[in-house]
Amino acid sequence: MTGPASTGMPSEHDKLRRRVEALSRRRDEAEARLRGLLGSLLPLDDLLADTLGRTGALREARSAREATSAAVALSEQIEAAHLMLRGEFARHDVRPMEVVGRAADPAEMRVVGTEGHPSAPEGTVVREKATGFRLGTSTLRPAQVVIAVPGPAPEPEPEPRPSGLTSADGRRAQPRRTTRSQRQLPRKASAGRRRRRPRRA
Repeated sequence: MTGPASTGMPSEHDKLRRRVEALSRRRDEAEARLRGLLGSLLPLDDLLADTLGRTGALREARSAREATSAAVALSEQIEAAHLMLRGEFARHDVRPMEVVGRAADPAEMRVVGTEGHPSAPEGTVVREKATGFRLGTSTLRPAQVVIAVPGPAPEPEPEPRPSGLTSADGRRAQPRRTTRSQRQLPRKASAGRRRRRPRRA
């Protein structure tokens, strides 16, 4: 009588054991990658917490110089956080798509709008609404894009003017005082009445 042991062929039990061992190794590797990814994002959390504190300094600035200094520091913090995140993406083979100037590809792009353009071919991506990302050679997230259509380019939107606290040159504007002749105060009801002099006896 012959069997797996006599012929040298692995038994069903051995095959099952090897499959379980392979799945266990894959699970351990996936957990290690996940812990590595989460651990690499902790410094980003620290940086964002510090950035949040700097926004408080910007709100509490008492002069234009303090506000400018706080705004520059805040901008540098945001740029550093973005570079850190993109670096971690690249380390895990996640890279942003470069789609501007290309023809819209439904496999990796979602068209969310159109924009007149005098020279770009119709269907060319003129700008992104949301960046697309690739994981290796596959699409992790499709890009949301605006494509060109024939027609004149849209006029740029005017920048919003700040409220009456600042003037056109950026300096703090004081409310204009009115002269005494320009003031119109409500008149009292008795203002038009003349006082009667008491008659002499």
